[in-house]
Amino acid sequence: MENMGLISLILLFVVIVIGFLRKTNVGILAIAASLIVGRLAGIADKEIISGFSSSLFIMLAGVTYLFSIVNVNGTLELLAKKIVSVVGKRTWLIPIVVFVVGFIIPAVGPGAVPALAIMPAFSVPLALVIGVEPIMLGLIGVIGLFGGRMTAITPEGILIADLASKQGITGVIKPLLLNATFTSIILSVIIYVYYKGYKPKNQNILKASELPKFNKDQVITIIGVLAMLFIVLILKINVGLASFLIGSILMVLNVADEAQSIKNIPWSVILLITGVGLFMEIVVKLGGINILATALSSIMGPRTAGPIMGITGGMMSWFSSALGVVYPTLIPTVGTIIETVGGSITATELISTIGIAASVAGLSPASSGGALILAAIVANTECSKEEQNKIFVELFIWSIFSLALVAFIGLLGGYRIIK
Repeated sequence: MENMGLISLILLFVVIVIGFLRKTNVGILAIAASLIVGRLAGIADKEIISGFSSSLFIMLAGVTYLFSIVNVNGTLELLAKKIVSVVGKRTWLIPIVVFVVGFIIPAVGPGAVPALAIMPAFSVPLALVIGVEPIMLGLIGVIGLFGGRMTAITPEGILIADLASKQGITGVIKPLLLNATFTSIILSVIIYVYYKGYKPKNQNILKASELPKFNKDQVITIIGVLAMLFIVLILKINVGLASFLIGSILMVLNVADEAQSIKNIPWSVILLITGVGLFMEIVVKLGGINILATALSSIMGPRTAGPIMGITGGMMSWFSSALGVVYPTLIPTVGTIIETVGGSITATELISTIGIAASVAGLSPASSGGALILAAIVANTECSKEEQNKIFVELFIWSIFSLALVAFIGLLGGYRIIK
């Protein structure tokens, strides 16, 4: 069994590497690997398939479906513009507002994936209008969503809570959210000061009087989202089922194009997460995660466990998805590491460090966050090849700096304070 555990663990990393090099969905590869390892270990097909998390699929598909509707009919974009227009002539406040908008959009349900498609495309042109460094505003918008992605109703929060609960670990989402918010604010302030965001060159942008009012469909959509939040937070109904309920009502009311809304669901991401999750069930069953946890804990102490896990997660995130690969791979090791390392180390600390580090590493231009910032800058400016390369390096440096900051906070015990 131990040999099969090691084989399954090696194949997991092979799948990740192949997916990165061949630009292939790791979830699909993981499902294929599940069959191979399952048959070698004598696991029946029915048992392999039982590892697919239908509850997780419903949650992810439901939330992303609802917020695809919100995005398709323009509600999300107009809401963001109206929020920014509130600052009036105080354009030095725009970076702060962009951070808040970036935080709120994923926090209310959709998570980082839909928000990543919005924030760079929204913040970079805005930076050019008010006369601040576009890299700065792009970074702040994306960093804001890295904090907001950790609420209990986002795909990230749902997945992490699910992975933690399987180890008997509960109550981690609130401290994770607070730690992620704390880190995001510190990082954004550093970037804001570095690029002198308090000195914009232009004034008077996005006047509220010049923006259109929410149309009937958009008003209904906003009411629908508020209803979903009420159903989930007050009535304690499953967020995926509640999202499908509200989404279905919105579709019956014809507030958005149904075909486009379904098309815009990030199916590849959902397949990535559930496919890797299916394979991880087999890796766990065969003892592969225990092998990984034991190997990591052998080089850790109570003080260094968090930083080492954070750096590991961040480096993995440079080459793969935090949501689809890093979280399902590393968070299941937390329970074993705590038992092995001992001392004052806590589950909250380890999960916070992994979750935050894997997020901020996404500022790399090789990851979705940094790549979308670079793409937005290139699309809105006349960048030479040399300038594009310079921006690429600059974004990668910020990714490294952010990862180092998370490791440093972890080394100081900063993620142990909130329990």
